[in-house]
Amino acid sequence: MTPAQQDPKILTAARLSVAPMMDWTESNCRVFHRMMSRRALLYTEMVTAAAIVHGERGRLLDYDAGEHPLALQLGGSERGQLVEATRVASDWGYDEINLNVGCPSDRVQSGCFGAVLMTRPELVAECVAAMIAVSPVEVTVKCRIGVDDQIPEEVLPAFIATMRDAGIRRMTIHARKAWLQGLSPKENREVPPLDYPLVHRMKTEFPDIHLSINGGIQSLPEIEAHLRAMDGVMVGRAAYHQPWDVLGEADRLYGDEPPFAGPGEVADAMRPVIEAHLAEGGRLHQFTRHMLGLFHGRPGARQWRRVLSEGASQGGIEVYDAALAQTRQLAA
Repeated sequence: MTPAQQDPKILTAARLSVAPMMDWTESNCRVFHRMMSRRALLYTEMVTAAAIVHGERGRLLDYDAGEHPLALQLGGSERGQLVEATRVASDWGYDEINLNVGCPSDRVQSGCFGAVLMTRPELVAECVAAMIAVSPVEVTVKCRIGVDDQIPEEVLPAFIATMRDAGIRRMTIHARKAWLQGLSPKENREVPPLDYPLVHRMKTEFPDIHLSINGGIQSLPEIEAHLRAMDGVMVGRAAYHQPWDVLGEADRLYGDEPPFAGPGEVADAMRPVIEAHLAEGGRLHQFTRHMLGLFHGRPGARQWRRVLSEGASQGGIEVYDAALAQTRQLAA
């Protein structure tokens, strides 16, 4: 893919993105996040290429049309499967196909994909070049700064250069190493130290590649600070656990007014969405489990979480209304 084939709308959207997070960023979560930001780029959970080739594609790939701009993250290292999954995902209407070269879980390692691929850059290059050749939308890569005993100052620029030579023009870099032995996936998100300056230097060394930074970023002021050095910022757990703080005013990064003035307005706007979901046979907790942090740090936040956590698995819209009423009563 040449730079001329990059979609300017998606490049703009990538100024802020919400990271792919297993068990979290499924479609209902993304609908909720899109309610707060009309502009940020959203990512799916990682889906393995093998699952798309051999599995139930609708269950894996379906989404709500309102989720765009939307990227699919793929996991895998078998070129044929990645090519077929890219073809399928492109036909499904995704705006970007992203290859995971950053996840450190045991399951990912055993399948020879995720962060372990930082040790096999030539294989990654072969895969992404083949994906680019069949994709009408941009193929991107998300990686770490290195793994295990690799020296990030040496490995990361070499890896980016290899990706660039393979045709990649946009990457997201998680500013931590991954330790494939000795740390759990959770510990790999927290224990290895962050090296923001190294990632910032990569933008200076590779001005022709759109680079986003990821890892440990908690707030809109931090996002704005990183954007002074980087093309984009990807936020993960903070966008999930305190979504209003990250996404509520995020559209200002694009020069737009936020769609809502506060989390209470978001809760009101989500009510008909949830009612429609329930009318179609869905369950309340399928949405509300992603919304527990909506009032994070505000009066009534504990009651909001408690009522929804205790009642949403069995109850209906009355549980949602009760949670919102208690929250508003305490905030008054």
